[in-house]
Amino acid sequence: MRIACPYCGLRGVDEFSYLGDATLKRPDPAAANADVAFHDYVYLRDNPAGPHRELWQHASGCQSWLVVTRDTRTHEILAVEYARDAAIASAGAE
Repeated sequence: MRIACPYCGLRGVDEFSYLGDATLKRPDPAAANADVAFHDYVYLRDNPAGPHRELWQHASGCQSWLVVTRDTRTHEILAVEYARDAAIASAGAE
């Protein structure tokens, strides 16, 4: 599998570190049901078949944090963007 880092270009997956699901939203600790929400946030995960947004770091390269959209069935990389840009876009959509 090869990931196209926006800064460094196309690189082998061995240069990257997988950091988890990029779609999770941290619960509000002040919410009335915070204990239940945090339990679900930490322990319950979906196992999607198909396109999925994941957080990766170019650990052996430029150190950039990236959101990679990958098809979990075929490992095809569908999109790569800087995590900062994805977070700004997500915040603007809310």
